[in-house]
Amino acid sequence: MGLFSTKSLADLHAEADRSVLRRSLGPWNLTALGIGSIIGTGIFVLTGTAASQNAGPALVLSMIISAVGCAFCGLCYAEFASMVPVAGSAYTYAYATMGELLAWIIGWDLILEYALSASTVAVGWSGYFVSLARDVGVVVPASLAGPPGAFNLPAAAIVLIVAALLVIGIKQSADTNTLLVAIKTVVLIVFVVAGAAFVKRANLTPFVPPNTGAFGSFGWSGVLRGAGVMFFAYIGFDAVSTAAQEASNPKRDMPIGILASLAICTVIYILVATVLLGIVPYQQLMVPDPLAVGIDATGLTWLSPVIKIAALFGLFSTMLVQMLAQTRIFYSMSRDGLLPKIFGVVHPRFRTPHLSTIMTGAVIALAAGLTPITVLGQLVSIGTLLAFVLVSGGVVILRRTAPDAPRPFRTPWVPLVPIAGALICLAQMASLPLATWERLVIWLAIGLVVYSSYSRRSSRLAVSR
Repeated sequence: MGLFSTKSLADLHAEADRSVLRRSLGPWNLTALGIGSIIGTGIFVLTGTAASQNAGPALVLSMIISAVGCAFCGLCYAEFASMVPVAGSAYTYAYATMGELLAWIIGWDLILEYALSASTVAVGWSGYFVSLARDVGVVVPASLAGPPGAFNLPAAAIVLIVAALLVIGIKQSADTNTLLVAIKTVVLIVFVVAGAAFVKRANLTPFVPPNTGAFGSFGWSGVLRGAGVMFFAYIGFDAVSTAAQEASNPKRDMPIGILASLAICTVIYILVATVLLGIVPYQQLMVPDPLAVGIDATGLTWLSPVIKIAALFGLFSTMLVQMLAQTRIFYSMSRDGLLPKIFGVVHPRFRTPHLSTIMTGAVIALAAGLTPITVLGQLVSIGTLLAFVLVSGGVVILRRTAPDAPRPFRTPWVPLVPIAGALICLAQMASLPLATWERLVIWLAIGLVVYSSYSRRSSRLAVSR
């Protein structure tokens, strides 16, 4: 057995059967986990950025393009999640189809993705918190509100609170997330209903603003660039798959959670974006709180603090899901011997991987406290896109290597759907800045050193060789 040895499906199912994690999540909990992760930075921040810089009112088309690409990948995730009900998301799927080395690469990549994503959202949460505090007369000192200050105290504090909640238990965390998802979804619906009466057709004309002469600056190239920006807003449904070993009936409920969360969020995104762009000219939306700007433009000032509070809830639940996903990937890699056993230790009472949660929380809090949001956000998308490519390819591979394996959910039109999903993701990766690729290569190089010096010899496959 070598670097490309894979886990058998029988081994993965046996691993799921002997899991010590608590199986307590139903289809609504899983759907809410997906919604909680998707509706966050994208809807509350990126809508303004992508509209004002790239697509204008045609941002709605950008969202649809992104949703189609994510739907292709979501269908692939759903097949794997029903076949391989083990925590670890794309890491586990790669292990089942492409071997230990590629599984390590994607697992190491996902560690970076989820950690930086949670840190990014924490800094965004801090911005809304500081703004809301100012509205009620409480001024957070600049030195404690992040760069150019010394330390972003609200960002670090909220990460530690999320980590504590995850230590207490998955069911409590999921129930809290479900409540927060319900609150922020209701508030977004209120925004759509209240703002619809203030939509001006002139703000939506021309629907596709003329290109300024540069690729990605309005016109149809701007629609495509806007799709690339909004792709980040959709990532999160994949986090549902990391909770597979805590799902009550993963074969049935995992596809429901993945596809339902993606569909619900797509509808919400399109409605909110249409109303927002109809209320405020897109040129005025290069702000960190576009929804609050939209409500202020209506004169419904009572709704502005409600929107900011909803943003706090929304970003909190996003952090909750991302940190849950991070620790579950650590858990799976530890159980496979690729990381030290400490990352797989489960609390005897709470039955959660508490030590890895505490360590992860401390690192993410430090990163959120010391690093500007622009730096944190640069590496997030490329890791997700790489994961999506591997999962899409894995479906095609497993259809050939294990054609008779039970598939409670089958991706339709294979190989067309997986190929389409992989191509869309590769195109998005190609559009990312060179500096992003350089940082990813450096991180992966560090990972290969860890793999060659520790993980390869310590893995369960190595022990069995």
